Amino acid sequence: MDKIIDILDSIAYEKGLKIEDVEQALKEALIKTAEKMVDPTLNFDAHIDRENKKLELFQKLEVVENDDERLSGNSLDEYNNLINPENFITIDEAKDIDSDLEIGDSVNYDLEFENMGRNAATILHNNFEYRVQRFIEENLVAKYKNKIGKIVNGSVTRIDRAENTFIEIGEVKAILPRKNRIKGENFRVGDNLKAVVKAVKIDKSLGLIIEISRTSPKFLEALLALEVPEIKDERITIEASARIPGSRAKIALSTIEPNIDPIGSVVGVKGVRISSVSKELNGESIDCVEYSPVPEMFLSRALSPAIITSVVIEREGGYGRNAKAIVTIPSDQKSKAIGKAGLNIRLASMLTKTDIELKEIEPKNTLGSTFASDDTDLENQEKTTDTKDLEALFK
Repeated sequence: MDKIIDILDSIAYEKGLKIEDVEQALKEALIKTAEKMVDPTLNFDAHIDRENKKLELFQKLEVVENDDERLSGNSLDEYNNLINPENFITIDEAKDIDSDLEIGDSVNYDLEFENMGRNAATILHNNFEYRVQRFIEENLVAKYKNKIGKIVNGSVTRIDRAENTFIEIGEVKAILPRKNRIKGENFRVGDNLKAVVKAVKIDKSLGLIIEISRTSPKFLEALLALEVPEIKDERITIEASARIPGSRAKIALSTIEPNIDPIGSVVGVKGVRISSVSKELNGESIDCVEYSPVPEMFLSRALSPAIITSVVIEREGGYGRNAKAIVTIPSDQKSKAIGKAGLNIRLASMLTKTDIELKEIEPKNTLGSTFASDDTDLENQEKTTDTKDLEALFK
């Protein structure tokens, strides 16, 4: 025990832990061992004396009144368990030890750990190792929770039968579930890949689980921040983003600096910046939209390349799923607004978080008049009602 301080310092250094955490782990392990070897109903405590390089274990007795009912051995605690009277000492007995002691103070009786036998050493080692491992996990959880929404790089170490991909990132392994992989992507052991940290949790049987994703809109945003200095420097803000991974994405951009063109900066000269991001996303097409705090304007821009005639927000709330937009468009713009396989209107709905209903108007006649289509059937209208579930798939 006389080398205990040096051992603790060495463990803290090797495991990358705070010395206070390692000391706490040893004290907790020592108390647990004493409870198992002596009596689990007694109160124990431990202290590490760094100055004298000693580890102290002792039993704690609370000073109580001479007639305290807990001394009888018949009292129950809050969990209806019998209270051990050996955890208490009367004030008269305490005064014989130290005249300065008062009701509520503690009297400590030193215990010699070496006298507890070989089994005690084994129990102490196992308890200490367990608690150190918990501290390591807690530190890793805190570290990677701070990385949620940020990009990590790793090497593929394994792909299981369910096509979940396991990646080594630093001192831990992360899992890229099949559902978080862009359609058409295939990886092999040894491949290097980028992904964004999606969730961090502790499983009782599997331990630390770090889930990463290549389908989350946050992955698109993180890639853009790597590629576009103006986003990293926060001179351009990504207000919102929406993806249907591997197919198409939309991002809403804004800036408060008049000399910066947000869309031009993100696209880059000859599209080099946006092309680099698109390549990482398996050829995903990325539309850049200029954000507007005016809901009608933002919706109109989100539906580009279609030219919108008017936008009416039917429900209160502006943006958000409690809002519905009635969008009127010329009939020749309908296909552009909807997009291939409905991608454009769905992404616009996801980007603005608003349900969208399209209504057509007839194109201008030869006299230059515009006639509204009063007998438009519901079959001729387009609505977005399933984008909430679609959006949830790729969070």
